[in-house]
Amino acid sequence: MNYELCYCEDLLNDLYEGVYFVDKDRGITFWNKGAERITGFSAEEMLGRFCYDNLLNHVDETGKQLCLDGCPLHETLRDGSARSAQVYLHHKSGHRVRVDVKIRPLFINGEIVGATEVFSSAELSDCTEIGLKEMERLALFDQLTQLPNRRYIDTFLENQFRDYQSLGIPFGVMMLDLDFFKRVNDTYGHGVGDAVLKMVAGTLQGAMRKNDFIGRWGGEEFVAVLRGVTHLELRLIAEKICRMVAQSGIARGADCLRVTVSIGCTMALPTDNSFSLIQRADQALYCSKNEGRNRVTAR
Repeated sequence: MNYELCYCEDLLNDLYEGVYFVDKDRGITFWNKGAERITGFSAEEMLGRFCYDNLLNHVDETGKQLCLDGCPLHETLRDGSARSAQVYLHHKSGHRVRVDVKIRPLFINGEIVGATEVFSSAELSDCTEIGLKEMERLALFDQLTQLPNRRYIDTFLENQFRDYQSLGIPFGVMMLDLDFFKRVNDTYGHGVGDAVLKMVAGTLQGAMRKNDFIGRWGGEEFVAVLRGVTHLELRLIAEKICRMVAQSGIARGADCLRVTVSIGCTMALPTDNSFSLIQRADQALYCSKNEGRNRVTAR
């Protein structure tokens, strides 16, 4: 029996997906290597804890805290029904990670004794699928956040305009700027400021759809390009990003350092070029700044 148990643990630890088990009281009894990779929390930190301790602080895309209300794992333990959901967990390093979860009850002699949750990260893979050589990568990617840099963004936008003009594929652009970021650097130092930028970059990647594009424009500014969206969809995604950034944070002792982001967004028009489109999104961004920050302005 011990050999079988060890074999099962080795098999689960080889999975790319995160897997964990809870007992009927929601105590965590198993936490595999995939779960460590996706969340940043080790098995030593999680075993013996309870999922309602809210370390992962699951929220849905509206920002609702699921560990406090609407936890799908808790519902499965209650009624014995399997469930699937898409949620945003809080990574140990502070950013939000979008994950697809599948929950199944565990029975012994017809009685629910626990549940298992399997979750996979919905990380963007566009940047790793482009097949650039390492020197090209160094030239086109921001070394701090690992996002495409301004040079890459300019090239990407030119390609989007070609598709828009020849194929009629609509797209929208967001300009995003961290609120009061200078205060972070002045108060905590540039090392913490860099950590905040990396955290926000991770949250932005997790909040975007699979085929959306996000890059670092420079400093604390980011640019997102969303293909095949309507004006309403563009705004709704921007508002979701605002919520996700606001609910991310870096632990500093007993406190949590949080930041917010202001966003300006706009759809590409037939009369636009890259300059005019970015300029309009930038004007919308400054409206968000002037109207109180941590908000979206769509034009």
